[in-house]
Amino acid sequence: MSSHDNQKVSLAGLLITLGIIFGDIGTSPLYVIKAIVDKAIITEGLIFGAISCVFWTLTLQTTIKYVIITLRADNNGEGGIFSLYTLVRRRGKWLIWPAIIGGATLLADGVITPAISVTSAVEGLLIIYPDIPVVEIVVVIISILFFFQQFGTSAMGRSFGPIMLVWFTMLAILGISQIIHMPGVLAALSPHYAIGFLTTHPGAFWLLGGVFLCTTGAEALYSDLGHCGRQNIRVSWIYVKTALVLNYLGQGAWLMQYVGEELPGNPFYKIMPGWFLGIGIVIATAATIIASQALISGSFTLVGEAIRLYLFPRVKIIYPTDLKGQLYIPLINFLLWLGCIGIVFYFKDSSHMEAAYGLSITVTMLMTTLLLGSYLRSQRLPRVATWLLIGLYLMIEGAFFVANIVKFTHGGYVAAIIALAIVLLMYIWLRAHEIKRRLAENVDIQDYTTQLVGLSQDTSVPKYATHLIFLSTAEKKEQVEHKAMYSILQKQPKRADIYWFIHIQVTDDPATMAYQVLPIVPGEVIKVVFKLGFRVEQRVNLFLRMVIEDMVKRGEIDIISKYNSLRDMNIVGDFRFVILEEFLSSENDLPILDQFVMSSYIFIKSFTASPERWFGLDTSVVVTEKVPLLIKPVSGISMQRIEPV
Repeated sequence: MSSHDNQKVSLAGLLITLGIIFGDIGTSPLYVIKAIVDKAIITEGLIFGAISCVFWTLTLQTTIKYVIITLRADNNGEGGIFSLYTLVRRRGKWLIWPAIIGGATLLADGVITPAISVTSAVEGLLIIYPDIPVVEIVVVIISILFFFQQFGTSAMGRSFGPIMLVWFTMLAILGISQIIHMPGVLAALSPHYAIGFLTTHPGAFWLLGGVFLCTTGAEALYSDLGHCGRQNIRVSWIYVKTALVLNYLGQGAWLMQYVGEELPGNPFYKIMPGWFLGIGIVIATAATIIASQALISGSFTLVGEAIRLYLFPRVKIIYPTDLKGQLYIPLINFLLWLGCIGIVFYFKDSSHMEAAYGLSITVTMLMTTLLLGSYLRSQRLPRVATWLLIGLYLMIEGAFFVANIVKFTHGGYVAAIIALAIVLLMYIWLRAHEIKRRLAENVDIQDYTTQLVGLSQDTSVPKYATHLIFLSTAEKKEQVEHKAMYSILQKQPKRADIYWFIHIQVTDDPATMAYQVLPIVPGEVIKVVFKLGFRVEQRVNLFLRMVIEDMVKRGEIDIISKYNSLRDMNIVGDFRFVILEEFLSSENDLPILDQFVMSSYIFIKSFTASPERWFGLDTSVVVTEKVPLLIKPVSGISMQRIEPV
């Protein structure tokens, strides 16, 4: 669907939405009730209270906060925590921290979710084959899933919707099949059961960690807004929530026959008829694979956005299909696969994985709430109403966070370690970018035009290139880095017919593709500013060619070679890019923290995609020059001259 069409409600749109958006939250019945009731003596209060808490969590968190309120915060049709950040970042520098922490914890969740979802589905086979090697089967499924990421998911994606429609319909039917035997369980939808449970049941507050698992996919729902559109998500959520609630009620109805006993197995599989169990396990496994696929693709998108917001190193990005927004990042794919496999081998079963699951996503939701509060204020909502709403959700999510803290020593530390590592990486990258930008020595190009034009006309200097192109980070239109001028005029005089300076400005609009041409010296010294959205691939080679073709049509430049023998044959002149690659100079007097940041930045950068690959440059016409990153020269040193005797 086009970006315009996906905003319309249609049967096709609703089907695609089922396949893309609701995989994570849709597979939660596999483990939520089991996580709440596990190792407890079953009572009617526990069953009714747990189901009531689940229902009102889905209502308050997923329906009201995300489906109704947060989906309104779309950035030209795109969603997600970084899209939300770009909408509000002008309202305060501190807002970068909720974005960083929320993005890091969401990526950490991306490591655990495929592991727990697929494991929960495959564990159903233990009912039929008690000795089946669950861990090995899960590892194979997850490995195959990650292997196929490199080919794109366009063909697979077309089947996601129908499979998830079957899944949600199965959830509803299974639930109804139990409710008809115990219709009284419908009373659990009343909020007074949740309130009574939390106020009277021993240790009920700590069971909120299990309750929270029912809404963990809500953040992914917002992140995938751009794929399906707000209205398709809202309409399809009615069916999805109905199916989920019916299944939870069905599991509760089944549990009522075991009051006074311990949990006799996973209620999700126990409510299936024996003849249907094998089919149900296959459908559940397919649904968890789809949920994992959506989360992996969302992680790629999240990292791609972070890179263009200067929050993540430039790693290699591949676009395997022509579908809008679909990308594949080999390094992230490998790290996610490694993390998932590690989780499976470390925890071995879904019950232990539940201890690590949920803690990180509560932090993501808290960070989204902070950003959402700033967004609602920017929409000129009444201050009191805004803070009451945000205060309510900070209280609810704060309670879930505290309840999940108990999981920390039982496995939650795994998610915390992953998230903290990503936060540190993002901090290093952001801080290094700020240090470089603040202390970079930029100069006005106008001050050098006489020298550039003179060098261009000096035939005593061998011609370096017909078109010489430098990439510039200088934000002011008339400026460029001093090191670029040093490279042209002093390091090795580089005579060219036309000097180009290219600057890329990342915009808050995710899909912007525009440019400005600034003819410093018409036809001889030109600066081009590309305005690209934070989701646009920065294909400088292609974009510059399009700009030059347009300028030729307008008669603004002449790109035919200036060599007489070639000009007579109308041969286009050569193009050469110069990349100035930085290294940290030993002549720096930086504070300890900044020294650590810059050293880490340079070290990590050595493992990332080269500038020519990142910007899509033809490597045969790229020259790389190393320049010292002399941020703050050492001071306080003096030398005494001694005259010879």
